[in-house]
Amino acid sequence: MAETGTTAQNGRADGVFRAALALPGTAVTLGLILFALGLLALLAFRVNDGSLFGAGLTLGNFRTLAAEPLYGLVILRSLVIAGLVTLATVVTAFPVAYYLSFHARARGLILFLVTLPFWTSYLLRVFAWKIVLAYNGVLNSGLMALGVWSEPSTALLNTPAAVVLTLAHAYAPFAILPILVALDAIPRSLVEAAADLGAGPLTIFRRIILPNAMPGVLAGAVVVFVPTVGDYVTPALVGGPASTMIGSLIQAQFGKAQDWPFGAALAVVVMLVILAVILLVRLADRRFGSRT
Repeated sequence: MAETGTTAQNGRADGVFRAALALPGTAVTLGLILFALGLLALLAFRVNDGSLFGAGLTLGNFRTLAAEPLYGLVILRSLVIAGLVTLATVVTAFPVAYYLSFHARARGLILFLVTLPFWTSYLLRVFAWKIVLAYNGVLNSGLMALGVWSEPSTALLNTPAAVVLTLAHAYAPFAILPILVALDAIPRSLVEAAADLGAGPLTIFRRIILPNAMPGVLAGAVVVFVPTVGDYVTPALVGGPASTMIGSLIQAQFGKAQDWPFGAALAVVVMLVILAVILLVRLADRRFGSRT
């Protein structure tokens, strides 16, 4: 009986300890994140009269969004640019993660180099790309020195391609790390068994490595896609008018326009679009993700 009572007491103490550990995260989630999202959703249905509770609810902001094709075009452009960034990031990150997982000897050094850009400000990295791609920048000067063209080109900066390149470089580690974790979880015995049975490197990669790495690939794709859809700093610095993304419009509504309800409506629509993409990714994970 005494032993049973001690076990129950230890179980209660363990439960209290776990609850205490979860309390800070729960408080932050409920008090800051969910509260802010709820306030944003409420604001999306308000009239821009300078008050939060002064007027009744309205669907006018969403009607304006639906009636004006410009916003749909900008959202579509944001999705395309974010999709290209995600594709470029995942395609370039997979070989790095594969090498780190299966062949790298100086793994710690390479991981250090991968995460080294995070030691500097994001703005500094964007400005660095602006210097590289500028009219009199490093790339133009180098190509002129090689004789590729005789005068600097204006096609490198203030284009959607510059935005894709800058964002892909900025978010590359966010794709490398999840893919690396998924590759490290693959039992090496599967690879050895396939090789012993006569499977070639390409077959091993296609039938074993890639299917088992898909959860990491999809996780990395989501981690890259979600923040790049709403990015507004990079398009403002290295993109031109043809690179305007939805984040720039939201920032303008909360800034210069001082129309917070309409900016909140834009943000709600973007969140719903991102939610739809995440649901599609989850479906793809269930369909293609291997659980070997």
